[in-house]
Amino acid sequence: MSETTTYSTTKASEKEQERTDERTTPNCPECSGNLVTDEEHGETVCADCGLVVEEDGIDHGPEWRAFNSSERDSKSRVGAPTTQMMHDKGLSTNIGWQNKDAYGRSLSSRQREKMQRLRTWNERFRTRDSKERNLKQALGEIDRMASALGLPENVRETASVIYRRALADDLLPGRSIEGVATAALYAAARQAGTPRSLDEIATVSRVDKMELTRTYRYVVRELKLEVKPADPEQYVPRFASELGLSEESSRQARELLRSSRERGVHSGKSPVGLAAAAVYAAALLTNETVTQSEVSEVANISEVTIRNRYKELLEAKGAADA
Repeated sequence: MSETTTYSTTKASEKEQERTDERTTPNCPECSGNLVTDEEHGETVCADCGLVVEEDGIDHGPEWRAFNSSERDSKSRVGAPTTQMMHDKGLSTNIGWQNKDAYGRSLSSRQREKMQRLRTWNERFRTRDSKERNLKQALGEIDRMASALGLPENVRETASVIYRRALADDLLPGRSIEGVATAALYAAARQAGTPRSLDEIATVSRVDKMELTRTYRYVVRELKLEVKPADPEQYVPRFASELGLSEESSRQARELLRSSRERGVHSGKSPVGLAAAAVYAAALLTNETVTQSEVSEVANISEVTIRNRYKELLEAKGAADA
């Protein structure tokens, strides 16, 4: 009796396995043709012989439609996506600051007092240990500096990931939270192709330029980050936009930098200084009014550097044209 039962169980398992293989096979079970999913009818059919392999497929999308962002927000029943810019990745509960109920009515004084106590305890419970408190402070610093520098969200996400790696690898002992956070943001901006100069970073940071450079080198070396040397051309669009120059001037500045790179002028020079000088020289070539002091203020470098570099760029272009 037991052998018969075992045999029946084995045959049933084999048939179930065959059905599973048929369902998971990427090709048609009849002609081995390619399968195509028809999302409108919920069917999976063979493109060659037309065999319907699966029907009544499950649509995992929403059952509602939205034609603008406000409708999408009002109909969506899920929370915000996870983000590296928050120490808990945005998964914890957050109590809003508005003292109003679900119907928009103002809370009484007793209820406001109660909500304030709940907010206080909620903030305390969101950080479980010293590492999370450290991370919360650092990510707040990164967001503050990125906002002041006008850096996009992808740079903030990358900087947050770099700081998390530094914290996980115990790179913080002996260094300040602000210093490592600033170094992470500087590295992320260069990796994303939207670099900011050390002087610009230092103006919004709570650490001095010397500590920033020392911490940046240490973080890049220990985490083995791939950070390419800053390209002067990456600074040109921002400088030209802030000075109100035309697209022709921006194009001319990029051409000056390319010709100077071919002549070896870039070697040992500051990318910011070269970019500022190229913008100034391009404005002269296109007869646009801009002074050295205006360029100096935008690029945060001295006028002497602009005078020296723009002459070198014009000489390199003249040699290239010749």
